[in-house]
This record gives sequence, structure tokens and C-alpha cells, in this order.
Amino acid sequence: MDDTQLKQALKQLLIRECDKQDDIDWQSIADDEPLFGQQSRIQMDSLDALQVSLALQQHYGVRIEGAKDGRRVLNTIDSIAAFIRQAS
Repeated sequence: MDDTQLKQALKQLLIRECDKQDDIDWQSIADDEPLFGQQSRIQMDSLDALQVSLALQQHYGVRIEGAKDGRRVLNTIDSIAAFIRQAS
């Protein structure tokens, strides 16, 4: 899977796991768009982060350890993709 395919799959996973299918089109998410905070359209919270972390573990075999690493890794689509690439 190349980088573009990985990021597309991550966007789809993110929208599905955060239950935002009715609110945001996965194709409109920029690779460097923040996923947390008031500036974010996604506005992930801690429950969303947990769900996404579990989905990443199931689909990609990567494990995010702790809230601090979670915030760093789940910051943007770019950061999630980099984490998966580094772990594999």
C-alpha cells in the first residue's frame, strides 16, 4: 500500500470510528489538518481517540501507548501514517 492509499484508508477509518459519516466527507480531510481541538472539524475527543487507537491496532498491528503518545500520533493523518510506517 502506497502512502496515498494509506492516508485514504486512514481518513475513512477515522470518519467511521468517530461516527462522522453524516458530517464530514473523508475526501475533504487534509493530510495535515488537526484532528483534535477547537480548530478541528473532526474535534476528536478521548473516546474517539480510544476507538481510533483500537481500530489502528486491529487493522495495522500498531499499538499506541498512553495518552501523551496518542495525542502526538493522532494529531493529523500525516502523523498517523508516519507512525504506521515507522512501526512496520
